[in-house]
Amino acid sequence: MKNLSLQEKIGQLIVVRTTGYLFDHQIRYPAWEANNQQLQTWLSEYNIGGVILLGGSCAEIAQRTKQLNEWAKTPLLVAADIEEGVGQRFTGASWFPPPMALAQIAKKDLALAKKCAEEMGKITAQEALSIGVNWILAPVVDVNNNPDNPVINVRAFGDNPGVVRELSSAFIRGTQYYPILNGAKHFPGHGDTSTDSHLDLPIINHSRTRLEAIELIPFQGAIALGIDAIMTAHLLVSAYDNQNPATLSHAILTKQLREKMGFDGLIVTDALIMGGVAKYAPPEKIAVKALQAGADILLMPENPLVAINSIMEAVQRGEITESRIDESLQRIAKAKAKLSDGDFSFLQISTSTSQEVVNDILDQSNQIQVFEGIKKVDQGINIVVVDDLLNCDFLDRQTPAITIPATFGYHAQVFDQRNLHIWENQPINQPFILQVFIRGNPFRGSAGLSAIALTTYTKLLQHPEIQGIIVYGSPYIKDWFTKQLKPNLPWGFSYGQMAIAQYILSQKLFQISESLDISKGNFL
Repeated sequence: MKNLSLQEKIGQLIVVRTTGYLFDHQIRYPAWEANNQQLQTWLSEYNIGGVILLGGSCAEIAQRTKQLNEWAKTPLLVAADIEEGVGQRFTGASWFPPPMALAQIAKKDLALAKKCAEEMGKITAQEALSIGVNWILAPVVDVNNNPDNPVINVRAFGDNPGVVRELSSAFIRGTQYYPILNGAKHFPGHGDTSTDSHLDLPIINHSRTRLEAIELIPFQGAIALGIDAIMTAHLLVSAYDNQNPATLSHAILTKQLREKMGFDGLIVTDALIMGGVAKYAPPEKIAVKALQAGADILLMPENPLVAINSIMEAVQRGEITESRIDESLQRIAKAKAKLSDGDFSFLQISTSTSQEVVNDILDQSNQIQVFEGIKKVDQGINIVVVDDLLNCDFLDRQTPAITIPATFGYHAQVFDQRNLHIWENQPINQPFILQVFIRGNPFRGSAGLSAIALTTYTKLLQHPEIQGIIVYGSPYIKDWFTKQLKPNLPWGFSYGQMAIAQYILSQKLFQISESLDISKGNFL
């Protein structure tokens, strides 16, 4: 990266979000994703350093990453939040259950859980590289010791710092078999909050002693393994800095992470458009303060050109030195030198081996109680509840949660959580099953059930016609349900929500004898 202008140097420090789809009319989040003309200008004229992708199939992503690199002046960092495998974001690839499933396995067999985590890291790296993604924004190393955490939740490898360190380290080792970047998040630890930093700024008032005993342990493990990047958290951690969010805190990013903990890889901010930091200061100040704090990469600033100009002006005012920018530029150049160009061959996408690993993790982490299978009926109802009907990529007419109950006479009626109250006073005169898809996720705002939902679920669980219940996603929600169940009622729980998870539980609860042909994606 020689002979770059100051503007081009700063451009390398910025990663922008873009759609994985090829055409402008396919953009789903126009407030966050630039159109192709804007993007081409940013990459070619402003030397933007990288992109973070969301949406599209693996075939589209392979074409999209080629296209973006053709536009770019400097080879790109191509990142994705693929904490649960490439298939979590891009259709066609392997989609794993969330990391907390591995914590469930670790309760019985830590060695097996570590083996699964390492295989998960390997497969994620293989599949990412084969479609041109070269930076895995994972693993999550937060210790989710707050059941009310709405945003980390099942994304964490559990609530025990030692187990989280062991499992996240195993995932990291898996990725290190391949020339790809990884990244631990969210420093200094987002596990003990009840506020979603996408929406507002969480406050953590723990002592330094407590933080070192719990939150920092998995980060220490990641640093010991040579993790490529660490992502900041938009948190106010009063023991270190009672004025600035961690993302904008020199005390946290430089004094604690760099100097005390010895991390010399890339420090990348969490998305700068998130409420936890965007409410703190205007965009031009956020960009400058993040660099002053010690960040190397600014992820998803509200407007990359505003960020570039504000940093250039800060250099002119003497608030940031060009040598400070060069320091981050050198780290970025070192990271990019490690990367493969990707083979775009699709030979490593969703193989039978990778699907067996997914299947094994689900089998080992599922919880099931069936004394007698759900019986076949002439006319029954399959009540399916999801968090958000408009953002539900694991459910359609052909997924097992719909098709298998239908063969037993239970026909689907799908609701989202906000509309569940219609069942509160509605008479039910026929057999029914209940399937609930709920888990912690960004922007959800809550980890639990609303008061209306609790009332409605209580009524449904006490109804004489209920034949069985399946919960997908949150073990905390599952715990509430199992405490309310009638004796001998068939029930099942899976951390996963994808089609394979649905099939495995349906097979057990309906006592279907046919085996799952995972190599063909056949669920019936």
